[in-house]
Amino acid sequence: MKFNELILILKRLFNNYVKKYFSRLLLALFLSLIVAGSTASIAWLLDPAIKKIFIDNDQTYKYLIPFLIIISFSAKGISLYLARINVIKVGSWIGGELQKQLANKILLSDVEQLENKHSGKYVSNVLYDASLVTNLVSTAVLNIMKDSATLLALVFVMFYQNWKLSIFAMIMMPLAAIFAKSLGKRVGKATGESGIIAGNLTTFLSEIIRGSRMIRIYQSEDRENLNAIKSVNSFIDKQIKVSSIMIRATPIMEALTGIMIAGFIFYSGILISNGQLQINNFFSFLTAMMLAYQPIRSLATINMVLHSGCAGAKRVFEVIDQPIKIKNEIQKPDLKIINSDIKFKNIGFKYEATKDKAIQNVNLEVKGGTMSAFVGHSGAGKSTIINLIPRFYDPQSGSILIDDQNIKEVNLKSLRKNISLVSQDVILFDASIRENISYANPKANEEDIIKSCEFAAADEFISKLPEKYDTIIGENGIRLSGGQKQRISIARAVLKNSPIILLDEATSSLDAESEEIVQNAIKNLTINKTTLVIAHRLSTIHSADKIFVIKNGYLLDFGSHKDLIANCDEYKSLYQKQLK
Repeated sequence: MKFNELILILKRLFNNYVKKYFSRLLLALFLSLIVAGSTASIAWLLDPAIKKIFIDNDQTYKYLIPFLIIISFSAKGISLYLARINVIKVGSWIGGELQKQLANKILLSDVEQLENKHSGKYVSNVLYDASLVTNLVSTAVLNIMKDSATLLALVFVMFYQNWKLSIFAMIMMPLAAIFAKSLGKRVGKATGESGIIAGNLTTFLSEIIRGSRMIRIYQSEDRENLNAIKSVNSFIDKQIKVSSIMIRATPIMEALTGIMIAGFIFYSGILISNGQLQINNFFSFLTAMMLAYQPIRSLATINMVLHSGCAGAKRVFEVIDQPIKIKNEIQKPDLKIINSDIKFKNIGFKYEATKDKAIQNVNLEVKGGTMSAFVGHSGAGKSTIINLIPRFYDPQSGSILIDDQNIKEVNLKSLRKNISLVSQDVILFDASIRENISYANPKANEEDIIKSCEFAAADEFISKLPEKYDTIIGENGIRLSGGQKQRISIARAVLKNSPIILLDEATSSLDAESEEIVQNAIKNLTINKTTLVIAHRLSTIHSADKIFVIKNGYLLDFGSHKDLIANCDEYKSLYQKQLK
């Protein structure tokens, strides 16, 4: 990471996050000054201790100096504890704030944006990268304040005792700073690579958990285990590399300290023999110099912590700064539902990840309160049309109107409030059945929930469960059958009671018995609603008021089942293939 980029990230962290806790940092600074003063006083007290107690045999100092040393150590310990608690809180709060912003960004981001990045990468941003920023604030900030102040106080004591020895000791400090700068760059690079690998590992783990059944049926346990070992080893190797760089300062600092102490003792011997240094000044200076070793070593690693934390902050900010194209604009008027008529005017849409358009020049009308179905081969563009209505995506050309209101020109929340979606990919949470159904309306009472389940033919199987509506269904409803999950999804849509219903192949993965139950539930759901259906079995949409035939992104034809059988070769071909 370049120096200019590092400074920009640190400025942003300070202005947007650290600044609001400035009073706590001032308190930590004040406590750090007490730590510095008490540390320096310990070194300084050895001067009168040796002179007054051991040389002059002064009985007053015999009691006073040990008492003052106890006071100094106690003040240092209490102040250091309070300072650390303060800064740890600030670091945790800032890390938590970044995690909240990431979560909020994920919740509000465009669907297409989320689909272009694996969920494991987002998890890594929240758990790994934000923790690096927490460490940056809680460790680096305190160390800069505490160790800088302590070092200055100890240097003052050293100069007070003997300026010649102090100048000799100062020669070694720039060497530590130069070494730390070099290591900091390496840590920043290694931490950036480590963050990417952590994201890959999270991605891999989420996939083997989600694909556990597929792995077993294809007997891929050994292969995936090798992949797991490879991924974990890669992460461990990178962590070891980061840690080894971090502690690389230790042998260098030890060597520098050894050289400094050896030179100090040699030079002190000369000064003492010449009468320029007293033995009490020597021990006080030696203590100050030895105590200065810890803050020098700590400050030598600050550059590494800064690069590591800024590398994590950079990845977090990349997510937070992603622009949101489809967002709620509260200044726009609410959608006013009259008949729930839907119109597509010259709609064209292309996914970012593809070259060809998914749909082109689509014009269609759906009358309010009727059922319209979309048919066509896989990839024809049926789901794309459905997904444009709640603005999961926005078309690049044309406009979509609901009761003659352009959906781009109305409040997004009011638009989605009036739409329910039941798809083949049922999304359920690892919570109770009641909580999953009431997700559509958290204020719904028990009676409303039970009625919606009866309407969706779900109450029958729910009442047979040991915990009934309080049954925990597992991750994405793993403890339920496909038909049961779908009926829960329909009950949720019933509870929402929206005027527009979108059904995206809601019965495609069900057996005949479950499909019949779910189809009856769907009939209840769609009574007097504007319903758009994608169905893989054409026999289920005979009763649709209008059927749209989609081919290669174009609207080929539309009409009733009877009309299309008579006049549309594409529809007739699709229908006859299913009869075979």
